[in-house]
Amino acid sequence: MTIQSIDELQEALRKQRYIADRGLVTAIFLALKLQRPLFLEGEAGVGKTEVAKVMAELMESELIRLQCYEGLDVSQAVYEWNYTRQMLHIRLMEIQGEKASEAELFGPQFLLRRPLLQAIENSHEVAPILLIDEIDRSDEEFEAFLLEVLSDFQITVPEIGTIESKQPPVVVLTSNRTREVHDALKRRCLYYWIEYPTFNKELEIVLAKVPDAPDDLARQVTGFIQELRQMELYKIPGIAETLDWTAALVALDEHILAPEVVDDTLGVILKYQDDVTKIKGQMTRQILDRITSVN
Repeated sequence: MTIQSIDELQEALRKQRYIADRGLVTAIFLALKLQRPLFLEGEAGVGKTEVAKVMAELMESELIRLQCYEGLDVSQAVYEWNYTRQMLHIRLMEIQGEKASEAELFGPQFLLRRPLLQAIENSHEVAPILLIDEIDRSDEEFEAFLLEVLSDFQITVPEIGTIESKQPPVVVLTSNRTREVHDALKRRCLYYWIEYPTFNKELEIVLAKVPDAPDDLARQVTGFIQELRQMELYKIPGIAETLDWTAALVALDEHILAPEVVDDTLGVILKYQDDVTKIKGQMTRQILDRITSVN
């Protein structure tokens, strides 16, 4: 799919049930036009990862995801050798009275391609979407390695040589800002911070993603979540929790929020017992009173 304008992209995203502010749509549009990596930062659950998924659907391309974590290294992110297959090949050659050469053992057929190499070596007509998710969870050493990959879109395998990308992937990086990502990496990217949505935007998201939800229930759920985000909680619920809670309430055949129902389902939106204890009971009723009076 070829996108010609920001308005066209915003409408295409909406058809995929992704409701995006114009600023975010502009950043996505420029990342595609300029072929620059897109760095998305924001709190957990605001829809950063979903951007890459929706882009893959719009472009009808493959989504290649690298989930970052502490200790991530080249063998998990780029490539490693299939030692089991190499040993089997050696034994087969011995049975046949032959000896496997080093060049043969370290050829492309024994290479296990991890996400970064998959994205660089792709041969698709449409560039894949490379999602580097939660880069802030990786070590600074891996971040430094990533700088080289994003600069030249090539990877060197000592035994084979340099593998260059014929068609660079569309790169989306996300960060929950658990640590600061180095400026050098950010400078190679277009940057956008995704905020928690306003009431009207989140309500639109809920109605788009959970179309079976009654309007009154969707408004109450959205209002309740918006109230929680103003409180001092260990983990503030994101849009993902809003959608999960709405879907759970629809599954329970609820049409409005009642105090007992909220208390029974708080575990869908709050993931720490201290937060559940803080909200359950009297606070639940106070929040419901506030959102009922506003609506």
